[in-house]
Amino acid sequence: MAQRDFTIGFVGVGRMGANMARRLRDHAYPVVAVYDIAPRVAATLAQELGCEAAHTPARVAELSNTVITVVTDDRAMRQIYQANRTESLLTRAAGRLFINCATISPKVHVEIEAKVEKQGGHSLEACMAGSITQARDGTLYLMCAGKPEIFERAKPLLESLSMNPRYIGRAGEAAKVKALVNMVMNINTAALAEGLGLGEALGLDLTMLREVFVQTGAASRVLETDGEDMQNRAHDCYFSASHAAKDSGIALALAKQAGLRPPLATATFKQYSRLVNLGKGELDKSAIAELTFPGRA
Repeated sequence: MAQRDFTIGFVGVGRMGANMARRLRDHAYPVVAVYDIAPRVAATLAQELGCEAAHTPARVAELSNTVITVVTDDRAMRQIYQANRTESLLTRAAGRLFINCATISPKVHVEIEAKVEKQGGHSLEACMAGSITQARDGTLYLMCAGKPEIFERAKPLLESLSMNPRYIGRAGEAAKVKALVNMVMNINTAALAEGLGLGEALGLDLTMLREVFVQTGAASRVLETDGEDMQNRAHDCYFSASHAAKDSGIALALAKQAGLRPPLATATFKQYSRLVNLGKGELDKSAIAELTFPGRA
């Protein structure tokens, strides 16, 4: 499809969805409707973009031929695609393309594809790696799965959001890859928090320690994005602790299905779950350092 052939709606316009919508608007894609479970959030963005703040997901699909969904979890995903509900996306699925960007269980992506195709529509998962900044400037890394011809149909749009959209395979396969990406990222984040926390306990200068880490085998992408924030207790949210816990849980469920019991992933999940239980789930994932630095917990 050419750019002029898309009319785009968004379901879920939190930090990521809103910035993806802004990115597409800036690239002259017609964003015609937005919906969010928080109506004020949708209304504010709709006013900014000059589009409709839809009252239901079904209304978004009515106005659009391409719907991008960015919701929180399996439950939210099933709700917006729930059969036999007049507000569901399925009521207007015929002839529509649904691009689902949430990090959810692979089996749910498979379920959604089957439901959408039964109603005469098409579904593509486009699992995101990146944060708010990457969503806004179009440098997300998108891992896509579904029918290959649907990926090709959506590719011009995906390339406006992503540096290099990657086709992984059939429905559910991209979600598996994304679960492993976040599993490893979360383990790295927890390990960095422990290293810097121990450094603090030993009386080391943490700026010096981070500079040494960068030049050695302790280097990581997480060190670049989260190290200074851990040191300075700056946990403004780019990727929340609650999402880290959820995504680690998805990876552990996949491990269980495969007959594995990964100890590091298990320990990391427990740490992030503890952070959530302490009421700090909406802080950035870097806040795991609050559990490992002396005097903070």
